[in-house]
Amino acid sequence: MAPPLRWGMTIPFDGPLHEQRDRIVELEDLGYTDVWSAEANAHDAFTPLALASVWAPSLRLGTAIVPAYTRGPACLAQSVGSLAQAAPGRVALGIGTSSNVIVERWNGIPFDQPYQRVRDTLRFLRAALAGEKVTEEYETFSIKGFKLGARPPEPVPILVAALREGMLRLAGREGDGAIINWLSAEDASRVTGIVRDAAAKAGRDEPEICARVFVAPIDDPDTVRSMGRFAIAAYLTVPVYAAFHEWLGRGEQLAGLWQRWKDGDRQGALSEIPDSLVDELIVHGPPEKCREHLQRYADNGVTTFALAPLPFGYDVQQACRDLGPR
Repeated sequence: MAPPLRWGMTIPFDGPLHEQRDRIVELEDLGYTDVWSAEANAHDAFTPLALASVWAPSLRLGTAIVPAYTRGPACLAQSVGSLAQAAPGRVALGIGTSSNVIVERWNGIPFDQPYQRVRDTLRFLRAALAGEKVTEEYETFSIKGFKLGARPPEPVPILVAALREGMLRLAGREGDGAIINWLSAEDASRVTGIVRDAAAKAGRDEPEICARVFVAPIDDPDTVRSMGRFAIAAYLTVPVYAAFHEWLGRGEQLAGLWQRWKDGDRQGALSEIPDSLVDELIVHGPPEKCREHLQRYADNGVTTFALAPLPFGYDVQQACRDLGPR
């Protein structure tokens, strides 16, 4: 049986962290089951979740995602173990490669062997979070005699951020599921099927499939399409996402975007993104239309939503209310 559908919201919201208590408590009141953090160039992934663990004690706390490169393996295990002790049974860890921009340009770490790095980090964390003393020569790093002193009191599910087949199969074969991102509801069917097939062949439980879905619950398609092009271009020109969408079959559709972006013609690149692609990748429209669109993701295998409202000039707090399970 598939896991029950979980309804999560991306945090933190805009503004200082110390002012967000009431908004996170309201998520709990609205029936959200999860809050999911991300990590790029603003807040780290763990601090907002630590605050939410106290403010809203029924919410599950997930990372979508923590890069496998930007913390040493032992440091990452300590961060996870500490959060899991603060919120027993309520933590889900999402790890992934992140991107060459975040890892290499911003953190000065070579973006080498991304698949192997995530695989090795997953294997190390499995052992470390279970309380084992780890001495191991992994392909991308070595561990000598590490034993986590902050062992989680309950198992922590580890989800793998996955785009193409190799990582999707790793997520099903060795992870507890996958985190997927920047894809349409129709794309989700293909992607989730690969994860489930790998899990079944490995004899693992039904995997969790968490989709980070970008939403704009406003009845203003012109604004969403205009501003949405900026968001889409910012992601789909990053090499890992470009390769993903080429694999999904959008190579011809996006060839103009990639060429103009490479040539430095930013405005021209935006003009190459068709309205239809914005409508596929960003859930927008009146709240009921958004719910119908989200249901298509669920029908195609998504078990958990990490909704991410895009800042297109509307009241994000009201959007959380409009999209809430209750």
